[in-house]
Amino acid sequence: MLKEMLEDCGAIKYGEFTLTSGKKSSYYVDIKMASTRPDILKKIAEEMSKFVDDEKIAGMELGAVPIATAVSLETGSPHIMVRKKEKGHGTGSRLEGVLNHGDEVIVVEDVTTTGGSSVETVEVLRDAGAKVDKVLVVVDRQEGAEENLKEIDIELISLVKADQLIEED
Repeated sequence: MLKEMLEDCGAIKYGEFTLTSGKKSSYYVDIKMASTRPDILKKIAEEMSKFVDDEKIAGMELGAVPIATAVSLETGSPHIMVRKKEKGHGTGSRLEGVLNHGDEVIVVEDVTTTGGSSVETVEVLRDAGAKVDKVLVVVDRQEGAEENLKEIDIELISLVKADQLIEED
């Protein structure tokens, strides 16, 4: 059902694209087209909540923040927003929300290709004392993220894989 919702809202685009990882692709998964729709965001949160126990939820700005918020609302678990860079004012922290040393945290992502931003998010959280062992992603493009995350002892759990989404007619 989620796959159909992503297709119906126009989140799957075909053409020539440069991904965050720098890779070129003939298709693009624009999860923001989905996460800005309450019905689809709710479905994503419902599906992700099945993998959340008592962990706090964390997501990197911008794409993962609405997902983290929705999963937090669905589960009742607090969430943490991870900044891409330290802010130049206030506390200068890359983390927004309460994170105590030893807290168990599960990272949520919108789309992962090589897993670079997931790895960075995990490292920021671990450096702050969090215990992280899982990343939940809406779409795994199946281009190395699972293997790269495994290298840092992280299990990647995806709701949809690229080979399910991008089917040849």
